[in-house]
Amino acid sequence: MASRLDEKTVAKLVTEAATAPSMHNAQPWRFRFLTGERRMLLYADPERAMPHSDPDNRALHIGCGAALLNLRVAAAHAGLVPETQLLPEPHDRLLLAAVHLADPAGRRRDDDLARLHPAIRQRHTSRHPFADKDVPEDVRATLQDAAVREGAELLFPGPWHAETVLDLVHDAESRDAMDPDANEDLVRWTRLGPEADIAVDGVPEYAFGPSKRDGRAPVRDFAGRRPVADRGTTTFEHAPNLALLSTPGDGPADWLRAGQALQRVLLEATLADLATSLTSHALEDRELRMVARDPGSGTGQVQMVLRLGYGPRGPATPRRPVADVLDFV
Repeated sequence: MASRLDEKTVAKLVTEAATAPSMHNAQPWRFRFLTGERRMLLYADPERAMPHSDPDNRALHIGCGAALLNLRVAAAHAGLVPETQLLPEPHDRLLLAAVHLADPAGRRRDDDLARLHPAIRQRHTSRHPFADKDVPEDVRATLQDAAVREGAELLFPGPWHAETVLDLVHDAESRDAMDPDANEDLVRWTRLGPEADIAVDGVPEYAFGPSKRDGRAPVRDFAGRRPVADRGTTTFEHAPNLALLSTPGDGPADWLRAGQALQRVLLEATLADLATSLTSHALEDRELRMVARDPGSGTGQVQMVLRLGYGPRGPATPRRPVADVLDFV
């Protein structure tokens, strides 16, 4: 019989899993560890869903998928063998994944996953301007391979396609500015003033980045019309380096795969000294996800728009205490 994992080790794995990005940093996950079975269960937390901005919980699944990838990386680094099953109980829609943290005896460790471990705590979303510099082809190929390993595809759109995507993002921002319901989610998950210093979730004002004076970079302004002291205004890239992450289908399992692929790409990008930010603003409507597809191949479902470049990585955003997201059974 395999030895049990001690609670300290399990808590560390979940702490690292929970550094994953999620929409508005809502951290919509819960973990339950079945001690005797060495199984980690990943649940969606419906109290952290966004009914206005994410009505079908697509972004929630993507965030949980990113946390799942981090869990696998942390487990591999710890010498364990994570054996993962998505949506293991069809009757329980909140149970998104089960991971058997297998004993390494007689099994091969996934060194490709373990190699990504240093990037888990280095990766932060950057809402700052990036240098006007292309991402080298070999780095692009590495990022594309990372997506493929998780059942997704990463496309670097050409100029015309990129302009179409940027127009979709701009249109989505304009619509949201006029939509009180959409603004409700943003206000709920942003932290201003003294609240930013004690927050354990959401986007604190110190992570908003500067206000955009000019440029085409798709960077969401979390301040909206609210004043933020000492924020500053600057020019962003006019031709940002974009990448589109796609999956073959568009259901819960695809969204979980998209989240794992997204996080694997982000960790590889971090190891390559790239700063990153994300937007799914223009993809919240299924029809818009169709419009964002590659105009040549026209296949797959675009799940996330990534912005990559060379610049500040951005500050770490707050995380909930591990005791709030992990139960032992």
